[in-house]
Amino acid sequence: MNRRNLILVLTVLFLVVLTSTVLAADPKVAEANAQKFGFWTITPPFVAIVLAFITKNVVLSLFLGVFSGALLLNLQGANIFGAFTDAFLSVVGFVLKSLSDSWNAGIILQCLTIGGVIALVSKMGGAKAVAEALAKKAKTARSAQLITWILGIFVFFDDYANALIVGPIMRPVTDKFKISREKLSFIIDATAAPIAGIALISTWVGYELSLIKDAYSAIGQNVNAYTVFVQTIPYRFYNILILMLIVFSALFLKDFGPMLKAERRARSTGKVLGDDAKPMTSEESTDLEPEQKVKLNVWNAIIPIGVLLLAAFIGFYTNGYNSIMGGKDKALIALLTQSPYSFAGIREAFGASDASVVLFQAALLASIVAMVMGISQKIFSLKEAIDIWIRGIKSLAITGVILLLAWSLSGVIKELGTAKYLVSILSNAIPAFILPSIIFIMGSIISFSTGTSYGTMGILMPLAIPLAHAISPDVGYVVINVGAVLTGAIFGDHCSPISDTTILSSMGSAADHLDHVNTQLPYAVSIAVITVLFGYIPAGLGLPIFIVLPLAIAVVGLMMYYFGKSPDLPEQTGYSGTVIKK
Repeated sequence: MNRRNLILVLTVLFLVVLTSTVLAADPKVAEANAQKFGFWTITPPFVAIVLAFITKNVVLSLFLGVFSGALLLNLQGANIFGAFTDAFLSVVGFVLKSLSDSWNAGIILQCLTIGGVIALVSKMGGAKAVAEALAKKAKTARSAQLITWILGIFVFFDDYANALIVGPIMRPVTDKFKISREKLSFIIDATAAPIAGIALISTWVGYELSLIKDAYSAIGQNVNAYTVFVQTIPYRFYNILILMLIVFSALFLKDFGPMLKAERRARSTGKVLGDDAKPMTSEESTDLEPEQKVKLNVWNAIIPIGVLLLAAFIGFYTNGYNSIMGGKDKALIALLTQSPYSFAGIREAFGASDASVVLFQAALLASIVAMVMGISQKIFSLKEAIDIWIRGIKSLAITGVILLLAWSLSGVIKELGTAKYLVSILSNAIPAFILPSIIFIMGSIISFSTGTSYGTMGILMPLAIPLAHAISPDVGYVVINVGAVLTGAIFGDHCSPISDTTILSSMGSAADHLDHVNTQLPYAVSIAVITVLFGYIPAGLGLPIFIVLPLAIAVVGLMMYYFGKSPDLPEQTGYSGTVIKK
């Protein structure tokens, strides 16, 4: 058995233990199915995960995972052909049931609509204008890297837009200061998915909210998914730490590993690409580029995105306020009547809001504002504006497909009643403090192998929350594990050579793709190790987050300071300062 197969088998064995902890919506049906199928109740997630490893196609893997569960539910005697037919019809039924849910429909609509907003803003040149304005502030190699990082933070709303906008804008600047294309592509990649995954408003939020809400409903809890999402942000250690690593590397002007070699090559010879490099270019980036006739204006980005954010926050309050005032909780009604704009009142209103509706409304309003701005400036006509908006929607169509299949997989797992078979065995088998680390590692392996964070989240979320709740019903503990799912998925996706964001980062920076992967991998793995040792293990042991997070950030800074070396210095020098030749 080769190493790859061994890893696959060990992964599957672990997931056989992990992936069957979802409580069914109907306890009686779940219990009956658990007794009937026993060990076979793990089939759907098992099939989805194994096929994800083998095929690298998350859509196919999720579909066949749902189909395998539907086949089990429809097996009657020896009529295999009839079972296959009924299973296919059941899959369609699971998908339709997922789509008919008002929350799910709202999530899909807001994801697609935000894609339309991004397309309009990009076509108006708003993001490019802001990027160029900041790029002019770069005066040194240090400031060039920091400004690239700031631009990556600014384009928080979408990881694809980040890679295709920031790279082309900053490439001439970083080339000027002899910063390697490998370093540029790393900064872009590390500020794409990591920031989009934790941004309060982005193309990722809807997907993450839907998974959180669905998984909590599996354990009988009707939570406000947006509130849970916000609570996970301090526990998204990898996202935060990889962003901080860029800052420390720029401030100290230090690197290590293959990145140090690339930076020394660029500094000493001016070659931002290796001699054998084959830089990637992207025709996709032209789709986001404004026409040459367009006069770049930063307000073309600030106003639509500002409207999106402002409308979302106002919507969260008003939607939640109306929900509370129309409810039966007298204490909350009294709070909002007496102190409607107090911190406690705003917090409760936000917590009671329907994020799927609010985000869709905000994105729709921002789309209208962007269209009006573009038409008034004669950047495009009304027909062209609608076409651009629809193209943006189409770019996120795959998100809707994955969402529906992930919801369907969750539904079939619930109906099979997997938890009734295994949760009693597992709840005392895994130490509570180690579970977040295990979930992070498994998410990392799956997303690295498949190249997708979305698929990984869709597979693990409905499995991790019920298991965490079974081990410890503490609200904070479950939140830590939710963060571990989301963060592990992003880590593996960030450094996977077959990840779309990794490829787009190479394209946007015009770097050699393999050089980009090889130079950023040691950085990503180092942060992943720190995430486990100084993040999830201490958090799992109950150490407060206000101690854990600063400590982990400090460790990243110390690592870069003591293990990093300046690319401006020769590789080795003697006491006289002369280079020692090997």
